Amino acid sequence: MDYVTVKIESEDCIKEEYDDTVENGESSGNNGEHDETIGLGDSSDESDASSVDSKEELLENLDLVLDQYSDPSDVDDDVDDDVDDADWNPEVTPRKKKRTGLSSISPSPAKSSRTASPASVQSKRGKGRKSSVSRSLPFSISEDKWKSSDEPDIKPKQPIFRPRVTPGVQLVSNESCSPLQYFELFFSKSVIKTILSHSNAYGAMRHKDTKKPWQDISVKEFKTFLAMVIYMGLLKCFSLTDYWRKSDIYSLPYPAKIMTGKNFRRICAALHLSDPKVDAENDAKKGTPEYDRLCRIKPLYQDIRDACRSSFHPFQNISIDERMVASKARHGLKQYMKNKPTKWGYKLFVLADSLCGYTWDFFIYEGKMNIEQSKGISYDSVVILANERLLGSGYKLFVDNFYTSPKLFRDLLAKRIWACGTVRANRIGHSKKLAPRGNIRWFREDDLLFVEWKDKRDVLMCSTFHKAFNGDTIKRNVKGADGVWAIQDFPVPPAVLDYNKHMGGVDLSDALIGYYTVLHKTRKWYRSFFYHFVDIAVVNAFILHKQMAKMKNQKPLTQKLFREALVRELAGTGPEYPSDRTGSASSTGSHLLKYISGDSTVGRMRCKMCQRKTPVMCATCQVHLCFVPNRDCYNKWHKSGRSDESDSE
Repeated sequence: MDYVTVKIESEDCIKEEYDDTVENGESSGNNGEHDETIGLGDSSDESDASSVDSKEELLENLDLVLDQYSDPSDVDDDVDDDVDDADWNPEVTPRKKKRTGLSSISPSPAKSSRTASPASVQSKRGKGRKSSVSRSLPFSISEDKWKSSDEPDIKPKQPIFRPRVTPGVQLVSNESCSPLQYFELFFSKSVIKTILSHSNAYGAMRHKDTKKPWQDISVKEFKTFLAMVIYMGLLKCFSLTDYWRKSDIYSLPYPAKIMTGKNFRRICAALHLSDPKVDAENDAKKGTPEYDRLCRIKPLYQDIRDACRSSFHPFQNISIDERMVASKARHGLKQYMKNKPTKWGYKLFVLADSLCGYTWDFFIYEGKMNIEQSKGISYDSVVILANERLLGSGYKLFVDNFYTSPKLFRDLLAKRIWACGTVRANRIGHSKKLAPRGNIRWFREDDLLFVEWKDKRDVLMCSTFHKAFNGDTIKRNVKGADGVWAIQDFPVPPAVLDYNKHMGGVDLSDALIGYYTVLHKTRKWYRSFFYHFVDIAVVNAFILHKQMAKMKNQKPLTQKLFREALVRELAGTGPEYPSDRTGSASSTGSHLLKYISGDSTVGRMRCKMCQRKTPVMCATCQVHLCFVPNRDCYNKWHKSGRSDESDSE
């Protein structure tokens, strides 16, 4: 029978894809009871259609059906005939699961395959794991299609980078700005005025029936409130009241210096991002298509997105990934992602610059989209964020295996955006054949390159701008047959090298936020987003400061010092930024030479001009410069006029 032939030939691939085919995660421990998606009807139709005349053929067909029931990994390929293979990733939405017995495990709405090594592919098998329907390639793959690294590959057309504007910081002036000036690019006066208008209206509404009238929050009070929120990210206490406690253990003088604890809690309780009247109108639309789930954060949400896009333009390499805002509040937007460090919270899709980690654009996942218009959240999220009209053309986009699909990559290429990403093993018909470490094989399908690389784990990549192999190698510490560890060179595809180098843009942004996050526990879901928007604004402002310092060949502040300076400026309790960083210039304009440490052999620093070590510096300019017979950088620096620039700064 043809069915038997196909079944036996594809047995290995089907076993690999079983986890993504079975609903509700039921495995071989179900005593022969299988999920409806296994396609039992197909096997019965096959047995009905085939009229057997001999007893041997009947037994052969019966054994085939019994094997299908006994082996849960042997799933009929015809299950997915009615599924559109244009997108590998079905739309990911939270699903309710009935309670059975004494315990109930919430399903994961999204499956993230990112591991310690971002380019590695691991098996997803496990009991009780709820998976989506299996997706395969929209074209057939035979073993003969794969080529070895010895076979030459044609280098694809490389992108011509034409951004909409010049990449980098988008500031009118090239002068150095203070941390507060960078922060106000995101929380501008108009944004603060809008927040205060809505917060005061909400506070007055809550105090309407109380004896004490509501006192409006002023701009100065709100800036002090922001300073206190950022300060709490620098110095962690168990509860809010600990910051104003007068005990010997706590006794923190700064919080009480800038505002009272009572006033801080009053602003916290009144903090509101949208107009209460608009909220009431929107709440009346619950259960209808006109209901807006993000109504309570919409004004600030749009302002922060616009500010992120207007203050910086990404360089050629960009990445898209998910981000979780931690929360366990009972709200419809909350998601559960078991493979993420933050498992409970609100999911954001983020486009970040791969070089510096700047959050350029993002949007909040609201749940299941319109099925008629949607092509799956993995496809739609990339199309929304990688907008060629806002970005330009010639960009190189890096994504993980949640997003990678042939349709998406081809559609991006039509928009002149090149893409590279990892591929899940069960989607490429991957077979775990023994091969030496460093083995590379590949094949092309039109503009798409699929490459498989044997490392400690199997790595599968898809790219529209890479060549299969160009002679690159990577070092690995390998244990030999004699038990001795040694460094060896292994061939590596260029797609893997670029992916590992440029995929971490969102991860870098998440790390910068996580060091000093200002997120507080709150009963109001929209306030969690407010704190996260403050985090985005502070980190993006810090990245702008670093980029500007790099352009001016200056040493930037660390993020901790940047936040400290921002807190002082918001609260109005400390010196401005330039006085902290630059030395006071002499009123006469004279420049004095001095040893850095008083000893010419200790404490040498790199020269500002030649980058060699020098024991001396200009006391007026606060710049390290060489002053030896062979290298007179001291006089060259001052004759070039660059000392005047340092004085003016």
